[in-house]
Amino acid sequence: MSRKAFGSGYFGEWIEDEFGLPAYRYTCKQQSDPKASPPTERGLWRPPMEHLHQVGNDRFVGVASNFGHIRLRQDEGSPKFLNDVDPTTHQYGGGFGYLTDGSTVLSTYYSEDESFFDRIFGIGYYRKTVKRDGLSIDQTVFAPYGDDPLLISRVTIVNDREEAVDLKWIEYWGSQQYQFSFKALMRSVVSKEHPSHYRRRLSKRFKHDIQITGDNRGLLDKFRFKGYPISDRVSWSIFNFALRSGVGKKLTGGPVKSPVSEAVLEDFTPPSVFLVSLDASFDDYGTDATAFFGEGGTIAPDGIQKLLSRDIANKDAEVGLFLERKLSLQPGESKTMYFAYGYLPDGFDLEELIGKYEGDLPNLLSKSCEEWKKRRIQLKLDDEGWVDRELTWHNYYLRSNLTYDSFFNEHILSQGHVYQYVVGFQGAARDPLQHALPFIFCEPYIVKDVLRYTLKTVTPEGVIPYGITGSGMYLPSPFKPSDQELWLLWLASEYVLATRDLDFLDERIATYPVYGKKAGEESVRDLLIRCYKHLVEDIGTGRHGLQRLSNGDWNDAMVLGYVPDDEQLLVEEVGESVLNASMAAYGLDIYSRLLRYSGDNTLAEDALRRADAQRKAVRAQWTGEWFRRAWLSDNLGWVGEDNLWLEPQPWAIIGGSASPDQGKALVQSIDTNVRQPSKTGANIHGRPDDKMAGDDGIGANAGIWPSINGTLVWALALVDGKMAWDEWKKNSLALHAENYPEIWYGIWSGPDTYNSEFSDFPGGTIHKGEEDSSRETKEERDLERIGAATEIVWTDYPVMNMHPHAWPLQNIPKLLGVEFNEEGLHFAPSLPMDSYRFKSSLVEFERTESGYMGMYAPMTKGNWKITIHLDREELERVSGLTINGENRKIIQEDDKLVVSGESLPGKPLTWEIRY
Repeated sequence: MSRKAFGSGYFGEWIEDEFGLPAYRYTCKQQSDPKASPPTERGLWRPPMEHLHQVGNDRFVGVASNFGHIRLRQDEGSPKFLNDVDPTTHQYGGGFGYLTDGSTVLSTYYSEDESFFDRIFGIGYYRKTVKRDGLSIDQTVFAPYGDDPLLISRVTIVNDREEAVDLKWIEYWGSQQYQFSFKALMRSVVSKEHPSHYRRRLSKRFKHDIQITGDNRGLLDKFRFKGYPISDRVSWSIFNFALRSGVGKKLTGGPVKSPVSEAVLEDFTPPSVFLVSLDASFDDYGTDATAFFGEGGTIAPDGIQKLLSRDIANKDAEVGLFLERKLSLQPGESKTMYFAYGYLPDGFDLEELIGKYEGDLPNLLSKSCEEWKKRRIQLKLDDEGWVDRELTWHNYYLRSNLTYDSFFNEHILSQGHVYQYVVGFQGAARDPLQHALPFIFCEPYIVKDVLRYTLKTVTPEGVIPYGITGSGMYLPSPFKPSDQELWLLWLASEYVLATRDLDFLDERIATYPVYGKKAGEESVRDLLIRCYKHLVEDIGTGRHGLQRLSNGDWNDAMVLGYVPDDEQLLVEEVGESVLNASMAAYGLDIYSRLLRYSGDNTLAEDALRRADAQRKAVRAQWTGEWFRRAWLSDNLGWVGEDNLWLEPQPWAIIGGSASPDQGKALVQSIDTNVRQPSKTGANIHGRPDDKMAGDDGIGANAGIWPSINGTLVWALALVDGKMAWDEWKKNSLALHAENYPEIWYGIWSGPDTYNSEFSDFPGGTIHKGEEDSSRETKEERDLERIGAATEIVWTDYPVMNMHPHAWPLQNIPKLLGVEFNEEGLHFAPSLPMDSYRFKSSLVEFERTESGYMGMYAPMTKGNWKITIHLDREELERVSGLTINGENRKIIQEDDKLVVSGESLPGKPLTWEIRY
């Protein structure tokens, strides 16, 4: 038996598919294999043995299940699944079908009774193959590359019998929505009902108006909201009123109010849903899910040998979309059919959309896969091929998480995971700003969409709200983060300095609430200044000169999960964050570079002065081994004096707060205290802290956080390249799979935090452990007494978080020391190997035995200065320099070689350094 590819884990293996792309062949028999259901699974939000894969494009996300179905998530109107899985109402998602000759029945819904059932999680697709009794089905459901709102199902039937056969194929997709309603979650807090109860009750308030499309090609389902019953409206009003005080106010910040009619918690005008046969007219159709599935469900549906209902009358619930195709196959003959399932947001016409795809059906999948190979961050290594496999996969997962928000009219990279799919919000706002960073190098339009989206949420005071829920609604939340504006300034500055897109700063942006008389319009430049002033003046600094903490920074639990209840208001007033300060030393510095580059020297000097002040304030918090974490109050004092808190340490190096000697000592402390004790990424603490909410080794109490370790890799690259590369690999999916092969998440996707070795379930994620009331916050105890909302843990939806996908991409250029400035960019390569090639559409950098070569392709014409830091031995070996194909004189500034030259749009600056 051949050895699996590195990083495959227990549940299948990594392969290279027919398109030359990585794919994961999933082989686990989840219904009988106990490893498919870890002991931390509870089955409250999904079956405990269900494992998920992402199938998406720039418009929507398809969530594919190891059971064979796919749910389509779209965000126009508000985030929701268009096709729920709810067996109690005969809803099974869709994306599978049934083949029968009148006696034999094969299905692409997974069953362990099948002797051959192959499942492949691919880039942009989910492929299932089943064979039995001389018949086979090969079904691939894929999201066409681009921005169109449809999935395509390609179904190939093969007759391997010795006689001809008459068959029928029934393609099934659901049409009962499931909105990720935060309103439902809030209602569950004061009831004994699970949030899904309210979400599904909402779906039943829609009437279905199903129509046959032209030429008998398909079905179109339009929805009409019948309104909430009076009892629901009254109970919500009472609940919302109760948020004015007490626990309700503390948990939500107060009553929920919509600033304009366009901003809503739930979507009452969802888009129409369609199922169309692309290559020929259907032979029959049905819409009655109850009649088809009946008592037999997905494995033995009652209606498989009956005629489909052909009932298109207006319906209230239990609808399904079924299309039947008849086919006759000779021995050895095959036939391929194509179907499209999707929805129609504003601006899309069904006939035009279908017409775009029906002309080249056999090549759609291969063309889509070819597009996924382009415009990405690449790193080619001689002896670690799995690295670029993982980068290809990360690029796919990150980009295919894009959705379109119709309130802000922008694409957004939601954090996903339990936050989006269970709780029901897009946030925190800092997260998409991190996720967009890698696209500076390969797809700048995504960066601008995320920036515009964020700028459109900014308040008149320059505050970025914690998150967004529903359509355009600020998330009701107790969190008042003090760091989010820093992430905005960083992303905007890096984007403009990297691409030289100065025009973006003058682009006009609609300000919140975007619509109506309250909406305004500002330039990107002015909105950035508004957020800058809020950061430095309103949040400001405390008595130690450090940026203030508010009731949390990156760590939402820094105050609400750590500080006693009766002292939280004082800490919110006087607390200071070493994390914020150390990040500000860098964030304000790069913002000053942007201001100088754009001609605002006065504000640039102000930002630079403040960055230097933060640098000095952080340096004063050196303990001799590491930097303190935070100042809380005179009574509570400093956090992080006797225990290393990782969050501020990388930024202290990145922002220059740590002196060279401090940096070396700090790296040693980090390695000893939080890196070496972990099999994978570094722990967030040297040891658990009894004051922090949560069990040891879980979440904010000494867990492992890819977003923090992303900054750690970057910081280590500035001091110790070998350690930086080791940390990059320790945070990879492959290393997680090698160390924890029997935990399914962490192989092809994962959560935003993993449990450390301090936990009772290392390698997993936040789960419901043994009750320990002494470690709970007052809010948690209150919630446990009154509602179901506390039943949310990270194992409920432990994949499709974007941090473990975004940061490995962002770290590759940082391992090369890439830093953009007013004149051009700087390289300080630290990758500990003799040859490699980094490639993106913006920057290339290659090291060979003969020297270095590279490319820089900003958007605009200009003359750029590129500096490359090399050690003394390499500098002495340099014998030649070529710039844009011409030999040039070698220019050296201290320990840097200087490359100066021109680029034009479509004609990058190229260079080569020869030994």
